[in-house]
Amino acid sequence: MKLREIAEEREYQILSPFAVKSRETKGRVRDEEPCDLRTEFQRDRDRIVHSKAFRRLKHKTQVFLSPEGDHYRTRLTHTLEVSQIARTIARALCLNEDLTEAIALGHDLGHTPFGHMGEKILNEICPLGFRHNEQSLRVVDVLERQGGLNLTWEVRDGILCHTGDKKASTLEGRIVALADKVAYINHDIDDAIRGEILKETDIPKEYTDVLGDSHSKRIDTMIHGILQASTGKDDIRMEQEVYDAMMGLRSFMFANVYVASKPQVEEHKAAGIVESLYRTYIRQPELLPVSGQEDIQVLTRDYIAGMSDRYAVAKYQEIFVPAFWQR
Repeated sequence: MKLREIAEEREYQILSPFAVKSRETKGRVRDEEPCDLRTEFQRDRDRIVHSKAFRRLKHKTQVFLSPEGDHYRTRLTHTLEVSQIARTIARALCLNEDLTEAIALGHDLGHTPFGHMGEKILNEICPLGFRHNEQSLRVVDVLERQGGLNLTWEVRDGILCHTGDKKASTLEGRIVALADKVAYINHDIDDAIRGEILKETDIPKEYTDVLGDSHSKRIDTMIHGILQASTGKDDIRMEQEVYDAMMGLRSFMFANVYVASKPQVEEHKAAGIVESLYRTYIRQPELLPVSGQEDIQVLTRDYIAGMSDRYAVAKYQEIFVPAFWQR
C-alpha cells in the first residue's frame, strides 16, 4: 500500500464525520495522476507554498506601511499566523488539518500592495471592481504557472469564501474565515502597541474582561470560544459573548488604528501610487510586461495586484521620477 493510501485510510479512522476526507474530494478542473506520497490536499498546500505569489507576500503590507523594524507583521507573517490558528482549531475538532492549512496559506495570495488601501483604491478606479478573495482564486486558477495550480475544489472554495457573506462549503474553510479575524485583530493590536499607537490600557475594559488583557490570553479565549461552540456540530461558530467582544475590539481598531492613527496618514501616498500606475498602464498598455487576449483592465488589475510594496514604488519611480543625467 502506498504512503498516500495509508494517510487516506488514517483519515477515516481519526477524523470527525464532518471532516472532508482527501479521498472524497470533488477533484480538480484538470485530472491528474495521484501522488504516491501525499494526499490531494497536501499536494495543494505544497503548490501554494512553492508559488511566486506566496513568496511575494513577504513584501506586502499587512496594516502599517513601510514600518521601521523587523518585528511588524507583513502579509506573509499574517498568513502564517492564520494557518497556525486554523490548524490548532482543526486538530482539536478532528477536522482535516491538511485542507485547513492549504486554504489558510492561499487565502490572501491575491492581496494588493499597501494593504487594504491598495484594495480599496483598485476597487474604486477599476470598472470591473476588485476583491482580494476573488483575486486570490484567480491567482491559483489562472495566473500562477501560466495556467493555474489546478487545486482541488475544496481549497478553491475555502479561498474564495474566507471573507464576505458566503460561507465556505466545508467546515475547514469556515475555520479559516474565523481564524483570519482572530489573527489580524490580535496581531494588529500587538503591532499597534509596539509602534506606540496604543497602550494595553487603551483597550476598553468591556472587551478585556471577556477576552483577556494580553495578546496570548485573547487568542486563547477566542480559540476556546470556537471549540466550545463547534465541537460535535456541523458548523463552525464562536460563543456569542466572545464573538461580540471580538467584533467590538475590531470596531475599536478601526476607530483608533486602521483609520485614525499616525501611520495611516501616509496611505494617501500609497493610494496615489496605485492609481497613477493603473491609469498609466491603461493609457499605455505597451508598458505592461504581460500581454494576452484578455481586456486591458483585467491585465492591468492582475499586474498591479501582484506587485509587492517595494516593486510598486520602484515602478512608480521608473515611470514618474526623472532620472538625473550624468556625463
